[in-house]
Amino acid sequence: MVTLPLVYLVQIRTASRNDLPELEWNGEFTHFRRLFADAYRLVERGEAIMWIAELPGVGIIGQLFVQVNSHNSTWADGDQRAYIYGFRVQTAYRGIGIGSRLLKTAEDDLIQRGFHSIVLNVNQDNLAARRLYERFGYQVVAPEPGVWSYIDHLGRRREINEPAWRMEKQI
Repeated sequence: MVTLPLVYLVQIRTASRNDLPELEWNGEFTHFRRLFADAYRLVERGEAIMWIAELPGVGIIGQLFVQVNSHNSTWADGDQRAYIYGFRVQTAYRGIGIGSRLLKTAEDDLIQRGFHSIVLNVNQDNLAARRLYERFGYQVVAPEPGVWSYIDHLGRRREINEPAWRMEKQI
């Protein structure tokens, strides 16, 4: 009997509303509960796509969000340019191709939708993620201050300062 590598057992699919609690990864990202709900509202309005990687018997082990329309047209303009964000794979499943499959799925979908470029921001300290993006053809085009805030699950505003690189790829 042939055993498939783990990466091929993972199912890549779009998220449903029922997936939102599992995106919190057993409490690790509970503070992003409202962000996940906001992202799903964008999906319902046709302004975003939420991709997830699910391992049968385990659950959601990866995610990648795409904003196709944004108030910041440098990131997403609803027509030519889309913005990838919220991209993560659980630590135990990194380095085996799941992130690559998520990214390839999102890119292929955006090509089908007629987009011509993809923008993303990568934390300046996240060299592994930057290497992944560079392997896929993304290039650094500008620094991003990475200053943003959100309201956590308890209603508190959290301020974030994550200097990043803006990367782009023509598709």
